[in-house]
Amino acid sequence: MTSRGAARPNGQSQASKICQFKLVLLGESAVGKSSLVLRFVKGQFHEYQESTIGAAFLTQSVCLDDTTVKFEIWDTAGQERYHSLAPMYYRGAQAAIVVYDITNQETFARAKTWVKELQRQASPSIVIALAGNKADLASKRMVEYEEAQAYADDNSLLFMETSAKTAMNVNDLFLAIGK
Repeated sequence: MTSRGAARPNGQSQASKICQFKLVLLGESAVGKSSLVLRFVKGQFHEYQESTIGAAFLTQSVCLDDTTVKFEIWDTAGQERYHSLAPMYYRGAQAAIVVYDITNQETFARAKTWVKELQRQASPSIVIALAGNKADLASKRMVEYEEAQAYADDNSLLFMETSAKTAMNVNDLFLAIGK
């Protein structure tokens, strides 16, 4: 974390602190990790997103009160064959978003495995958020909001349901992590 002087010649103040955070996204293939990042960083959504190979890296800055938070975002591949690479990406991360698809119970079970792995192997101070993505498909819901919220509460996780498609809670999720 670096500090910058707040005074400008005209007397106006600027963001006095700049914080840089490494953030990693984890979860099964096709739960919407890349779509969430694309929506947050570029404000875009693509109905047919190519599968991530290995990991993708993007950055985005947000202002919170007097602090500029710069996220260094590692969007990891969800396919099982890339699982062994994940520790390389979450090592040194200050935050993680574990994503599941609300229409697929198996992805929620897998998300719990990712949370356990982070709690065991990542930094003890890591901020972990659980994101139930594809909230726009609520009519096909297989994971109840209350079930996920209870799990998040029991494990001290931030929790939000999101929709990369409609942008619901996407920025809010990243801002909550920044705070």
